[in-house]
Amino acid sequence: MTETTVAPPKPVVVEEGKPQKGWAGQNVPRKEDKRLLQGEGVFFDDIKRHEMGYVHFVRSPYAHARIKSVDVSKALELDGVYGTLTGDEVAILTDPFFELSVKPGADMKDYALAVGKVRFVGEPVAAVVAATRDLARDAAQLVEVDYEPLQPLVDARVAQSGGAPVLHEEAGSNVVWDGTFDWGDWEAAAAEADHVVKIKELHFDRFSSTPLECSGCLVEYNRGTGQWTMYCNHQMPGVGAIWMAPAMRVGIDKLRFVTQDIGGGFGNKICLHPYFVACCLLARKLNRAVQWTEWRTDQHTANAHGNERWFQDIEVAVKADGTLLGFKVKALDDCGAFPRYEPLGCIIWAQVTPGCYRWRHIRVGFTQVVTNKSPVSPNRGYSRMQHLWLTERIIDVVAHELGLDPVQVRKKNYVKHEEFPYETPNGCVYDSGDYARCLDIALDLVDYKKIEEKRVDAEARGKLFGIGIGSTLDSGTNNFGQSMILNPELQFSGNNEVATVKLDIFGEIVVTLGTVPQGQSHETTSAQVVSDILGCSPADVTVRAGHDTYWNSHAGFSGTYASQFAVTGLGAVKGATDMLAGEMKQLAAVVLGCAPDDIELADGTARMKANPEAALPFMALGAILNANNAGLPEDLNITLNCRYVYRPPFEKPDLERKYGNLTLTYATQIHACVVEVDPDTGVYEIVDYAAVDDCGKRIHPQIVEGQVHGATAQAIGAATHETFPYDEDGNLLTPNFYDYHVPHALDMPPMKTGYIESESPFTSLGAKGMGEGGGAGIHAVCAALQDALSSRGRPIVTDSCNPYHRVWSLLQDPAASRAGVEVVSR
Repeated sequence: MTETTVAPPKPVVVEEGKPQKGWAGQNVPRKEDKRLLQGEGVFFDDIKRHEMGYVHFVRSPYAHARIKSVDVSKALELDGVYGTLTGDEVAILTDPFFELSVKPGADMKDYALAVGKVRFVGEPVAAVVAATRDLARDAAQLVEVDYEPLQPLVDARVAQSGGAPVLHEEAGSNVVWDGTFDWGDWEAAAAEADHVVKIKELHFDRFSSTPLECSGCLVEYNRGTGQWTMYCNHQMPGVGAIWMAPAMRVGIDKLRFVTQDIGGGFGNKICLHPYFVACCLLARKLNRAVQWTEWRTDQHTANAHGNERWFQDIEVAVKADGTLLGFKVKALDDCGAFPRYEPLGCIIWAQVTPGCYRWRHIRVGFTQVVTNKSPVSPNRGYSRMQHLWLTERIIDVVAHELGLDPVQVRKKNYVKHEEFPYETPNGCVYDSGDYARCLDIALDLVDYKKIEEKRVDAEARGKLFGIGIGSTLDSGTNNFGQSMILNPELQFSGNNEVATVKLDIFGEIVVTLGTVPQGQSHETTSAQVVSDILGCSPADVTVRAGHDTYWNSHAGFSGTYASQFAVTGLGAVKGATDMLAGEMKQLAAVVLGCAPDDIELADGTARMKANPEAALPFMALGAILNANNAGLPEDLNITLNCRYVYRPPFEKPDLERKYGNLTLTYATQIHACVVEVDPDTGVYEIVDYAAVDDCGKRIHPQIVEGQVHGATAQAIGAATHETFPYDEDGNLLTPNFYDYHVPHALDMPPMKTGYIESESPFTSLGAKGMGEGGGAGIHAVCAALQDALSSRGRPIVTDSCNPYHRVWSLLQDPAASRAGVEVVSR
C-alpha cells in the first residue's frame, strides 16, 4: 500500500505527447470538452425522427384513489393526436415488473401505468401521443378519469398501525421487507459501558440530487425484427432490460439502449423502466417513433426520490474515556408507493455498518414500508448516506451529552491507518485509508487552531459560531450477492464490467466501454490508462462516446452507478489493453525475428528493446494483421481486437449471519464546516468549508476535484434547503424549482480542498470508487449548527435538512429536542 500527501492540489496541465510518470495521475485535456463546450454533444432530446409523436402522461391528482374509469375519446378527437395508452391496455399487454423482495413485498404489483388504483400524486394513469409536445399536453387534459379517493398514507411511522390504509391489497401489508442485523454482542457491550446514551429519534429527509437534464427517450419499433431502439438517458441499461424484457414478454436482445451524452444521473436515471415500457408499447401500437421528455415538475413529483429514513430507539454504549463499544437502532425506511429498485436499500447500508469507527457490537432492526409518495431510487450515496449520517450524529450527540471533544472522540475511535485492510463486524473489508490524517488536513484548512478566536469575534458581532465535522466513506463496486440476504432465491452475486480495445488497420486504437457515462469523463480516463500500457499519447486513443447495447460489449449489470467505474470500468479497460499489448508484441516479434519478451511498446511503436531502431509503428501492425497477413504463422492466433471482462474477487455472503464482503473499495471523505447563525432569525451562513478526499490513485486529479466540488454543492443543498415534504393529503410541497432550491454558484461558501492517496491493494490500478462525499457535507452542516446553538439551551439537531425556520425552532424551544436524549450512567 502506498500513500501520497496531502496539500490542496494545484492543477498541472500536461502537454500532449509529454507524459510525466505516465499519463494516469495527470491533468490531461478532457476528450469530452470540445464537443460539449461547442454545443455539439448529442443528448436524447437531440434525436428526431420524421413524423414522430410526442408523449405526454396523464397523472393522478390524488395520492391514493381507485380508478373507476378512464375515457380517452375526447383526446382522440383532436386533429394531430395519434393515439393513447391506458392502464387497462398495459395490464393486458404486459406482466407486472418482477420484485426483488420476498413476501409481502414480492406480492406488490407494479406496472408501467396505474392499474386499478393510483398510489401517489403524479403517478401516470394514461398516455397521449400527438404531433407536437404542446398538443399532446393539451390533449392529455381532455382525458377524463373518474377517481374514488381513498385515505392517504404519508407517514412511514404509522404504516404498520391498525388504522393505516393498505396500499397494495394483494400483499396484505405495507411492509416491503424487514429483518434484524446482529453482529458482535450488544448486551455485553451495554453491560461493559460506563454510559448508555439514548436517542429517541433521528430523521433523514427525503430529497433528490437533481440532474440538469430530465429523463426521457425516443423509441422506435422495428416490426420486421420485433426490436425496439431507445435513444435515451438510462444510466444502467443492463438492469433496465432485466426489468423491461420479462414484463414485455420478450427477450433482452429485443431492447437496444443508445446514448451518447447524459446531463447528470446520480441514480435518478436507473428506475425509468415504467416510462420506457409505456413508450415501447406506444411505438409498437402506433407504428411510429415516439418521444418523451420529462417536465421538471414531473421529475420532482414522480421520477425518483432518495430514501427517507427514521432512526428510532438508538442506544450507544460508551466508556468514560469516550471509547465507543457499540450501538443498536431501529431503522424505518420509506420507499414510497412501489419498491422498484428496493428493497436493496435495506442491505446496502451494511457496506458501511460501523462508519469510520472501530466499534464491534452493532444491532440494527431494519424495516421498509410503502407510503403514498413518489417511489425512491438510488440517490448519490444510496442507502449508505443515510446510515453514515446516523453514525456521525451519534458521535456528536455522544460528545455533546458527555462533555467530550467531538474531534477527539473521532480520532480515538477511527479505524487506524495501520489496521488496514480492516474487517468490519459484518465481514466487509475496508481496503485502505487514514481517517485521522484526513481530519487533520481538514481542520488545518479551516484554521482550527484559531477557532475559539473566531468564535469570540462572531459573538462580538451578535452571531452564534459553530464548527462541525462529517466523516464518511463511499463504498464502491457492489457485490450483488448482498441481494440474496434479502431474497435467497435471487441468482445475483458478484459483479463484472466489460471493455474492448482494438488496433485497427490504420493503427487507430479504439476503445468501447460497457459503462454509461453521465459526466464522469470516461473517455479521458480510459484513454489515459490505455496510453500508459501501449506507450502512446491519449490523443492517439479513440474512446467511443456513450453507450449502445448493440455494439458496446457489456455485461448484465453494465452501467455507471455505485462509484465503481474507476475499479470495474477501468479494470476492464486495463485488462483488455494488457491483452492487446501482448498480441502486439507477439506480432512484432514474428516480423522482427525475436521473442515477444524482447519487444517493448513505446512512442507509438513496437520495437526491440536491444535495438530501438528496429521498430514497427502501430499502423504497420494493424495493416500486417488485417490486410497483409499472408505468410504469418498458422499458430499465431491473435486478432488485435481484445475483449476483457473484469470480475471483482467476491464471494457469496453468509446469508444466515448476514455476513460477508459486500463491496470492494472504500473512498474517504472528511468535511469541515464553519457557520455563523443569527440568533434572532435562525438564518445562518457557511463562512468556511473544507473537503478532504482519499479515492486511492487519482487517475485525473482535476476530474476528482470537480466531483468533490459538485458533491459538496449537493450536500449543502440537502442540508439547508432541498427536501421533499408532503402535506397530509399526499401533495408534494416542493414540486419544482420555484419551491425546491438547488444551490447555485452564489450559494457556495469559500471552499478549500485537500487529499491523500492511499492506494487500494485490491484493484488493478490502485484506484477506489470516488464516491464524491455528499454524505460528509450533510452531516458537517448539521454538526456545525449543533455546535453553534449549544450556548442557547443545547438543542439537538435531529434532522438531516435544517432550513432557517427549523434552526429558529431549535432556538425557540431547545428543550423539545433535548427531550429525546437521555444518558444512563453506571
